[in-house]
Amino acid sequence: MSSRRKPNGRSTTGAPYLRRIMSLPERMGHDYYPFNVPAIRRGVDIDFRTNVTFFVGENGSGKSTLLEALAEICGFNPEGGSRDHYREAFDERSALAQALRLSWLPKMSDGFFMRAESFFNFASYLDGVSDFRAYGGKSLHAQSHGESFLALFDNRFEQGLYILDEPEAALSPQRQLSFLKIIHDLESPGHAQFLIATHSPILLAYPGATIYLFSESGIVETEYQDTEHYIVTKDFLNAPERYFKFLFVDED
Repeated sequence: MSSRRKPNGRSTTGAPYLRRIMSLPERMGHDYYPFNVPAIRRGVDIDFRTNVTFFVGENGSGKSTLLEALAEICGFNPEGGSRDHYREAFDERSALAQALRLSWLPKMSDGFFMRAESFFNFASYLDGVSDFRAYGGKSLHAQSHGESFLALFDNRFEQGLYILDEPEAALSPQRQLSFLKIIHDLESPGHAQFLIATHSPILLAYPGATIYLFSESGIVETEYQDTEHYIVTKDFLNAPERYFKFLFVDED
């Protein structure tokens, strides 16, 4: 892992920069996606008290959709990237982005939005415009998926707001631990704030993080040991044969 660079020295009171997300009631209540997603339909009101916040929930629960709307409001490319990678084709905000208001202290314009599903497109975009010095000196396509993820995290992340959608997608368990070290090196001195949607029980274990569960009941704060990710993973590792007995039932 490369040595951590110093932040850019801009005046700041430190993370968390984004303090609250609130939905505007007059722009909610529609019966179409994503407003009909249960967790979002009830309205959005999330406080950020720590530098690391995780969004958890089943597929389709709205966590990634909310992250993308936040990235739009911050001026990041909805396909992934920073404000430098914003494309004019996405100038018009989505309906959800227009329905949200953010509270900052102080306002932070630096940062990055990363979504695992469009990372290939982002890497291809960099091949055409970048000299790669900010990404470890090598094309992200010239590395394995996991190596390119960590190269981005370790070389591009400094000071700012980092919105990450399932960053564990290309990371082995060992490299997820390496990613936790990167998060710690940035957030512990107050240089960075992370908003992360994840299914990884390894990432969710980050000490002191806040976890919000997206469910049928709305968006509620929860504890690590109460997440399904922790409960199911622990139970499975303790006795996988019990799950196999249930899953692999022969039908007559």
